[in-house]
This record gives sequence, C-alpha cells and structure tokens, in this order.
Amino acid sequence: MAEGSNGRRRFSDKWGKHELDVLAVLSSAFPQWLTSRQIAQRVKAYADSYGELADQAAKAAFAKQFQRDRAKLAAMGIAIESRQPEYSSKSEGQDFASYRLQLGDEPRVRLLFGDEDLPILAAANYLARSMSISSAPAHETQHTSRTAPRVPQTPIPGLGLDSIAPGLGTQSIPDELVKVVDQRRFAATVDVDGEHLNVAYTDSDDLAMFVLSHPGASIVSPQEAVDAFNRRLNAATQFVPADESTGDDSSTVAAMEINRNSADDADVEESKGRPKKNSAFQTGSEVDRRLRLMLFLSAHLGEEYSLEELAERFIGKPKSDDELKKFVNVIHKDINTLTTVSDDGEMAGSQFFDIDWSLLDAEGIVSATNSLGLERLAGISQQYLSMLTASVSYLAHSSLLPDKLREQAESLYSRLRQHVEPGDMPWLSLTGYEMEPRNFSIVKSAISKSSLLDMEYTDGAGRTQRKLVAPDKIFVDEGVFYVAVWTDVAAAAPADKAKYVKKDTTINKATGKPRVWQVLRISRIEKAELVEPIARIDIPDVPASELRKWSFDNGTPAVFVTNQDDLSFIDGLSGATVEKCGEGEKVHLIVSSDSWYVAFCIAHARHIAAVAPETLRTMIVARAQHELSVGDRENEN
Repeated sequence: MAEGSNGRRRFSDKWGKHELDVLAVLSSAFPQWLTSRQIAQRVKAYADSYGELADQAAKAAFAKQFQRDRAKLAAMGIAIESRQPEYSSKSEGQDFASYRLQLGDEPRVRLLFGDEDLPILAAANYLARSMSISSAPAHETQHTSRTAPRVPQTPIPGLGLDSIAPGLGTQSIPDELVKVVDQRRFAATVDVDGEHLNVAYTDSDDLAMFVLSHPGASIVSPQEAVDAFNRRLNAATQFVPADESTGDDSSTVAAMEINRNSADDADVEESKGRPKKNSAFQTGSEVDRRLRLMLFLSAHLGEEYSLEELAERFIGKPKSDDELKKFVNVIHKDINTLTTVSDDGEMAGSQFFDIDWSLLDAEGIVSATNSLGLERLAGISQQYLSMLTASVSYLAHSSLLPDKLREQAESLYSRLRQHVEPGDMPWLSLTGYEMEPRNFSIVKSAISKSSLLDMEYTDGAGRTQRKLVAPDKIFVDEGVFYVAVWTDVAAAAPADKAKYVKKDTTINKATGKPRVWQVLRISRIEKAELVEPIARIDIPDVPASELRKWSFDNGTPAVFVTNQDDLSFIDGLSGATVEKCGEGEKVHLIVSSDSWYVAFCIAHARHIAAVAPETLRTMIVARAQHELSVGDRENEN
C-alpha cells in the first residue's frame, strides 16, 4: 500500500489498468448488482490497497478512487449505474449503493465500414461527440452550468463505434473542422419552421444572430439562452440615432481571429468554454486504446488478426520497420493486460478473453474467445446512430470539409440513413455554416463542366429575373453561399438562349469599371438549367476576396456607436472603419443587406448604443419589439 505525504494511504495504480478490472468484474456479474464491498474485494487493484475496507479512511479512499474510475469509463461511453438497496442501513454497516453496467434496452447496431469511410466517420464522430451531453437529469432547483455543450435528449457517445470501425481512433480530422467545432462551445434547441434544430454556438451574440437570420425561429431551450436573447431584444429597443459623420482619424478594422471574451455579468459564464484540444487525432490514452481493442475483439470473437494489423488500426501507420516493431510490442502488451489472471484466482483481474496462445506465439495472430459478455457493448446504440447520421449529413451539405470528403460523406450518408427510422434523425446546425441551398449542386456542376447557367433568381427588390451567365466561383461569407457569375457570354450563347444574355455595364464604384461580374446568394436562385456553350469563354481569374466587393457595390452606408472601446465583436466585418467617439467607438460600414444589419445590431445590442441611418434604426427597433411580442404570446400559451 502506498503512503501519501500526510501519512494516509492513497491508491496506487502502477499498471494503469484498474478501469479495465472494474469493467471485467461488472461485466462478469451482469445483470446482478454488486455492492461497493464486493467490487473492492473482486478488483485486484482495489483489494491490494484497501483490503477489507476495515477502517473509515480506507473506505473513503476507495470511494473516491472508484468514482474517478467510474467517471473515466463514463467519459468513454461506458456507464455504470447505481441504486440504493432497500436492505442497506447505517446501523448494520452495510453498503449504501450497488452498481452494474448500464447496457440499455436497445440492441447495439453493427454495420460494416470500409477504409474509405474512416476519415468521414472520424469527423462525424467528433462533431456528434461535441454536441452530446450527459443524460443525467439536472435537479430542478439547481442552477445548471453551461460551460459545456448541451443538447437536450442527446445520447452519450460510446466506444462501441470503434468495435465496428477499427482504426477510427487513428484518423486525422481536418484542422479547420476541429477549430470550428471547438469554437462553438454551447448548444441550444431552436425551433425553425416547426423543426427542432440542435444548434452549436460560440456565445449568446452568436446564437441571437442565428435566430434573427432565420425569420420565425425561436429558442426552445435552455432557459439561460432564452433569457440572454431577450436581454438583447430589450437593449435594441433603446437604440438612439447615431451621428453619421466621419472623423479624420478613422482607421480600417483589421480582420483577425474573433475573440469574444468581453461579456456582461449575465453572460460571463460563456467565457468558460471547453478546453481546446491540442490535436486533431483521437488516439486517446493507453487505457482508452485497450478499451477500444477490447470492444473490437468482443465484436469479432473467433476471428483472426495479425499483431501488425491490430497495431496499424489502434496505434497508427508506422513510418519504419523499427516503429512497426515498437507498435507490435505495445499491442502484444495490451493483449497480455486484457488476459491477466489474478494470482489468488479469486479476483477477476482483467481476464476478458481466452487467447489461442500457440497461434499468437507461432504466427503473431490474435484469436480471442469466451468474452465476458462485453460483446453487448460492441456496436452503437440506435440513438447515437441517429446523431451520427445527422452529423454525416451535415458535413456532406455544409462547407466544413473539402469537396472530395464531402462527396464521400454524401455516399456514407445514403447508406447510414437506411438504418435510421424516419423522424428519428435529429437536425444539426453550427452557427455560421448553413446547409447548402437547393440549387447548389447544379451551380457547382456548371462550374466544373465550364457550362453556362440559365437561371431564374430573386433580386434585392424581390423581383424574379432570368439571365444566362457563366458561373465561375462559389465562396462562403459568414456561412452564406454566394456564386460569382460572368455576364459577358453573348459569344457563347446558343441562339435560343441569346435573349437571356444581359451583360451588366453599370459602373462599379470601387473599381470604376463596368460590373461584368455579378455576385448573388445561391439561395436566391429559384430555377437553374445547364446550357452547353457554343464557344469557349475566357473568364478573368479574380480572387474571391475581390469578388466579395461586388456584393457591396450598391450597399447602404451605415453607422453604429459602441458603448465601450472593445471592438472584438466586429472583427471580420468587411471594409469597416472605426473612429473614437466619446468613451466608445463609431463604426462605419457599407451594408449590402438591410436584414443582415438589423440582425447584427440586435444580436450585439449589449455592445451598441446608437445606430444610423434612421430608416434602419426604425427597422431594428420594430424587429426587436416584434420578437419580444412573439415571445410573450408563446409564454402565455
């Protein structure tokens, strides 16, 4: 027994496998419940340190360590449930709780995945896990912390996916996806047109912007998010007119990584987000690797796998022969750990399997039999499969992944959806990353095939227009999909389409040249048809950053005045300029969408004191008052 610095005994885990021992003991006993004393007696690591729990200090030390191990397993998706036995009482010195594995009522789903599926599966699993919360209900009278993502009724992901997708843990996830997911530290349920979306967001400003950008949307839960949204609506109704003049000391606001640590007292909890992950790999700890290996072998009892194959799947692809030998030795050690038998034969240790040792020694091939019933943990629950399928769908239809991976995600989604009952798949959304609009694929196809596009679209005045164009680039700005089209296509237009050629010859204010380019939201394209050109079109290569300026050509000059000198919330606003204004700052910008400016000012109302022009200020106040009245009616109902 190890001694602490204060002379009290402490738990010693020399081999780092006591979590596996706990799992072996509870699995072999299932469906029976085991008391704390029974667990301490049967788990070798506990018994060696605490014996028969004869004194109170030993009991307290055991309880503390057991709860730590229980939490570690729960974090990996293996839950241990507890109950209060009716026969327990303090006077009798009995245990006050008993435990067993929580396996659930639904059978696990086992699907076949190929190597080409693993990168997408790893990314979707990362997204799904980030959106997941503990299923333990919070006490009604207790304030619930929101320092971790929370989505109501979202399942806890398990390690079972590794048992049917070996090698998942060694997959690299795109850095941009990791960054985007990690920045969205909270989650809320939002009603959009009668559908409930699980929305991950950065802070309350971010969530408010999402809701206001979807007319008719409302926050369902949690209540803290509803309250924060209402605070912004009330603040927006108090906006006063701003002076629209520009001083001489204005300076362009540099676009930089958004840092929203400034917060009022009511939103201060939002600065306590999840710790950032330092790696885009999901290899995990030594115990985590052994758990994944254990679940894989449990799901494939009697099958044969070489040590080299297991090493590549659960550690990674070796870079040299020496590294391969090192990985193989690690896996061999893991196999020994998973088949350890206690010296006295009474305690379970981690004897999960029987191994064909002669086959392993002679040919380096692992074949496991006689699992302790842990095949019940292999595979994924139907509930988590629904969340995983939704994540794959989201990745296939948003701009978070490169085109090649998105195509693979679409293929994987078409297979997964067959195993999900209609209506069971939750809707997911990340703020700033909308799903692709309906005509996205045909626009993209026109670009890849160098085709013309006969399109009907809605212009800024709400009128339907028809035009023949050559789409050249798709880009995303604040989560909205735009396409830049070349309008000078007369020489390539077929005769029956010539009447739809409308070259834009108006002058662009920024460049002083004709506006041959047109930039529009893809969501405004109502109909689109591919047209084969009769001649080659030479389209100048213009960077997407330059094309963005075209959408601001006919914009509205707008101003807002901040009530503080922290301007981090405007980082990334295209073309914004700032000047000192009393204790705050005055920000000038060109607004291409009035509705966007209305949503932006309300969403960031805790930073803003005055806005201009008066026409837009009136729209902002009216929108805020409307949202408040709708909320009041919903509360009455």
